[in-house]
Formats: sequence, C-alpha cells, structure tokens
Amino acid sequence: MGSNSELALPKVPVVFKDILAKKHEGQELSAEEISAIVDGACLGTMEPVQIGSFLTSVYLNKLSPAETSTLTLRMKESGDCLNWPDDIQRLTIDKHSTGGVGDKVSLPLAAALAASGYKVPMISGRGLAHTGGTLDKLESVPGFSVSLSQEQMVNTLQHVGCFIAGQTKDICPADREFYKFRDATSTVRENGLITSSIVSKKAAENLKALILDVKIGSGAFMETIEKGRILAQAMVDCSSSLGISTRSLLTDMNCPIGNMTGNALEVAESLQCLKGQGPKDLDDLVISLGGHLLNLVDPVSVKSAEEGSARIQEHLADGSALHKFQGMLEAQGVSSEHARKLCDPQGDVWSVLKRSANHTEILSDKTGYVESITAMPVAQVVQQLGGGRDKPGAPINHAVGVELLLHLGDPIREGQAWVKVHHDFENLPEKIASQLRSALVVSQSPVQVRHTRVLEVVNPSGQVEA
Repeated sequence: MGSNSELALPKVPVVFKDILAKKHEGQELSAEEISAIVDGACLGTMEPVQIGSFLTSVYLNKLSPAETSTLTLRMKESGDCLNWPDDIQRLTIDKHSTGGVGDKVSLPLAAALAASGYKVPMISGRGLAHTGGTLDKLESVPGFSVSLSQEQMVNTLQHVGCFIAGQTKDICPADREFYKFRDATSTVRENGLITSSIVSKKAAENLKALILDVKIGSGAFMETIEKGRILAQAMVDCSSSLGISTRSLLTDMNCPIGNMTGNALEVAESLQCLKGQGPKDLDDLVISLGGHLLNLVDPVSVKSAEEGSARIQEHLADGSALHKFQGMLEAQGVSSEHARKLCDPQGDVWSVLKRSANHTEILSDKTGYVESITAMPVAQVVQQLGGGRDKPGAPINHAVGVELLLHLGDPIREGQAWVKVHHDFENLPEKIASQLRSALVVSQSPVQVRHTRVLEVVNPSGQVEA
C-alpha cells in the first residue's frame, strides 16, 4: 500500500459561515464546500440555523448544474448504497413519479418490467398531503411487508425480479436531515433541492437506467408544463451525470388516474390492469413509461419506445406480469392463499382486501359532457375520509376512497351518479359531498379528449419531443 502521510495532516477547521456568505452572494460552491455542508448536517457539527440559512440561500440564488450534481452525489454517499451481484447489477432499472392523484402506476409497472427480464429494486415512500404513497397502498394487502433487509432484497430480485420497499434509515441520511429543514423553512419547492433529494435516493439503488414521471397539472406539485419541463431537465441531467441512463415523461395530472383513488381501491385497480382489464389511461401510462425504460436500458435490442411499449403490453396481456406481481406479494410476506386469490383472473379481490361498508353516490346537477374532474378536490376528500395523512407517521384508513363512474368526454345527464364515495360515516357529511361536486365540470358541447396523458419526453441532451 502507498503512503497515507497526506491523510495524517491536520484538517483545516470548516468555517460554515464563510461558505454561507459565499452562497448568500450567489457564488458557486466548490465540491469541497458542498461536502462540508453535507457532513455538517449529518454529523451535527452544523447549527440548525446554519442549515436553514444554507437552504434559504439555495432557494433564493439556486444551484448550478454542477452544484446540484455534487450535492446529489454527496447525499447519496452520506449513507449506505444497495449492492447487487453482477448478474443483477447490469439489469437494475426503476421509475420515479413526482406524485399524483390515483397514481398506482408503480404496482403494475414493476411487475411488467420484471416480466421483461429486468430487476426492479423500487424504493418508495408514503403518502403526505394530497399525494398517495405506494407503500400505503401495498400495506392494504394483509401481510405485505415494506421492510426488507439487503439479503431479502437480493433474494427477491433473483427469484422474482422486483420488490417495492421502504427507505431504510441508512440510505441517504443527509436527505432526511435536509428535508426536515426544507419543510420548516418553506424551501421544499426549489428545483435543485428537489432534484438532489429524488436522484440521490435513486442513485443509492445502484441503477443502470431510470425513467422519471413528472406530473403536470392541478393534482401535481408542478402546475404548469413550463415549470415541469425545467424540473424534469434538471433531474434527467443530474441523474445522467451520475452514470444512470435517464429520461423523463411529462404527464397530465389534471384529473385522477383511472377510476380509483384510495389505498385498497388502487391495489384492486392495479390488479385489474395486470389482468388486462384496467382503465385505458392507467394502461397507457404503464405501457408508455415501461416502453421508454426498456428502450433506455437496451437501445440495441429495443430500438424505440414504441417497441418497448409493445413488449410491456404483451406482458400485461399474457399474464406474465400478473405472475410476477403474485411472486412479489408472496416474497414480501403475503400468504400464498391471499396472493392466489388476488391474482386469480376470475377471483374476487374483495375477499382479501377491505373496503368501507358504506358508500354514497354523488349526482350531477347538469346535463352535457364531462369536461373535467379536477384531481385536487378528489385527493382532498380521500384525505378527509382518513385515507391520507397531514403529517408523517399519522395512521391512515386503507379501506376508504373515491371511485369515478364517468370520465372525460362521457355524456352525463342531470341526476346521474358520476362518483361513488367509500366511507365509514353513517351519512356522508355535506361538506365532503360539496367538495366533490366542485371537482366536476360539465360542458354543453362534446369534449375532445387526448388519447394519452404523455405530454412531452425530456432527454439528457435537452431535446424535448412532443
């Protein structure tokens, strides 16, 4: 081994206020300065007020692409990374969504990608505010465990091809430290901080390729396509700089995805998709995101996103994706009996899943055509029913939710039921019914409906395809 004499030299004490002053003035921080900030936040050598000051300076002065990449890398390196055997490593791919309403895409997509021969180590989160959490949805399945050891993860990837689990405390601890202060200082919505938070956790999965689903619209954090495009480009470029082949789709989130919003309801709809009976918009998102990811990870064998989409569609149609989903359920603690019942194409999923005993239908007070069903009121109603949480760690009710009976472009008449609320009240409160009514917009003229939710494709080069 070579000499370590350089490592023995005394370190110059880090003066955080000098680094902060530099960022206050809008200057670009060096890699060493960013490393010092991350270390200080994780080790507790940086005062909370200094962390808040750093985040506020970033919010006001932004991060350059180089700063964003460095911060992301240092956040990834602040904790453990998932390590895979060579035969798994070359096949690891994943997807991340910025969060929407009724967004259950990860469930059928992970299974379809596994059916394509790839390995999907999907580390997901819980719901907060109006966005539902993938882990919360899966925990509506009796016995499903979102806590897996590294050994269990490797074993599940080898034998099934996919898992969906929660982040451990040892993965990206810097992200948790920063997020506490981002929330307290109202700096959550800064693109560089969003990018470093999302990409650092995905980079810790040791991926070969990543597809990003950036939601746009009233039910998303990014309400305009212009803002979404900027965020998508930042994430794609940052992830690519870390050696992960990355692409992003901008997708419409003005209306809820599919028919169901609510934890158990969304699992049931995911199973419909895997059985070839899913709503068209959910199928489209699964097929589109999966198609782009297959093209991204192996452009030689899958020459276009369209060719990749055809492969995903085939796995949904022939039952191979459903088989992978059943395997994942069993590998993550669901009994074989329950997994078989859920994945039986003729089975009744409600013999396993629970939904509220009470339901109330809301009627239209107009005749015409469904022009819009605004996503945000639907999400807020699910939260008020108990299906969401307003603070981390709060309990949720997996059985409640909202079921759409009509969709964009459908004709509707006065007095017709357009939505069903699954709830635990003896009588649905008028406040909740009124809030749902506000989501429905009826046009007197026929409504033209887009055939896909995909708005744009964002590549690392900066090229945006329609």
